[in-house]
Amino acid sequence: MADEVEGKRPQFGSRLLTDPSKVFEHNAWDNVEWDSEQEQQALKKITENSAVKIETEMREKYETEASNFWDEFYNQHQNRFFKDRHWLFTEFPELGAGTNQDTKDSESNTNTPSSLLDKSETVSKDTQAQTEDSAVSQQKDRLLREKNYSKKKCVLEVGCGVGNTIFPILEANNDPNLFVYGCDFSKTAVDLVKEHQDYNPDRCHAFVCDVTQEDFVYPFPDGSLDIILLIFVLSAVHPDKMQTVISRLAKLLKPGGVILFRDYGRYDLAQLRFKKGRCLEDNFYVRGDGTRVYFFEQAIRKMLSFSRQDNSKITAKHDLSRMFSSAGLVEEQNHVDRRLQVNRGRQLRMYRIWIQCKYRKPKEMAETD
Repeated sequence: MADEVEGKRPQFGSRLLTDPSKVFEHNAWDNVEWDSEQEQQALKKITENSAVKIETEMREKYETEASNFWDEFYNQHQNRFFKDRHWLFTEFPELGAGTNQDTKDSESNTNTPSSLLDKSETVSKDTQAQTEDSAVSQQKDRLLREKNYSKKKCVLEVGCGVGNTIFPILEANNDPNLFVYGCDFSKTAVDLVKEHQDYNPDRCHAFVCDVTQEDFVYPFPDGSLDIILLIFVLSAVHPDKMQTVISRLAKLLKPGGVILFRDYGRYDLAQLRFKKGRCLEDNFYVRGDGTRVYFFEQAIRKMLSFSRQDNSKITAKHDLSRMFSSAGLVEEQNHVDRRLQVNRGRQLRMYRIWIQCKYRKPKEMAETD
């Protein structure tokens, strides 16, 4: 369903399989290269499971009712499906305690809270006829903005689910100047976050958000975030809307702020396991519960050889390097985590492919860009 990298482990690239006879001595191996036979078998699987596309009416249903499917998912699983993502501190040390250098570097480029509020609080005449409940809600959001976005370090997790990233971050950081925002497509998920025993409005704020909506009003202004997390989330967005999402999120970053990304890579085991009739578009599938998943290409020049030969026309629009660069962000990391997981009890080998990236907003980049 989502990331399957759980528990503490060394950062990618540190455990290499040099002796194939020892493959079952550990649960996972890093940077396991594929031979041409594996590549061709993967390509054959993808060709087979994508040969039949879901009919247009159902594709539209999965798009327009996407939040309903995620609500149903969280109604069923509550907070029992995912484990807390403590492994994120290994892959992204920026999330740990005492790592606020990026914030210090960007403070001189950040507007004062009052000027940011003036910039983001333009209200049209049409809003004067709001209901009392709506006015109260807006007032609460404004108070949260005034109180929190002036903090020295602000983090937003997009697709926060039930808080499996939010609460580990808060637990690992005692910095009173840290504030963590979390948003999710599912109201059920956000409600579960707010019901968590460690939810503290003085340290975090969860809200419902469809990040594909360009006109969504966030509870903080543009240019106010140090870190944005996109962890196994962008893959649930329709490919045609991905660029819009990335470009909008880039505007939320402070100059010097960074997007931390991890998601499914092309030809991951999860993609190979799909059956015929579950493909929406090329490399975009729907699961049995109605939730969707896309499998990314790092960059056309960097992925598997058959990707370059056979899928260049399909992937050019949606490869990660191109999309983040088009949003004005600078690449600091774009790594294919090609991992071999093993089940030692059953002597099974499972080849996983994830892509991990860091893209930073240039300090000189104007907030109006």
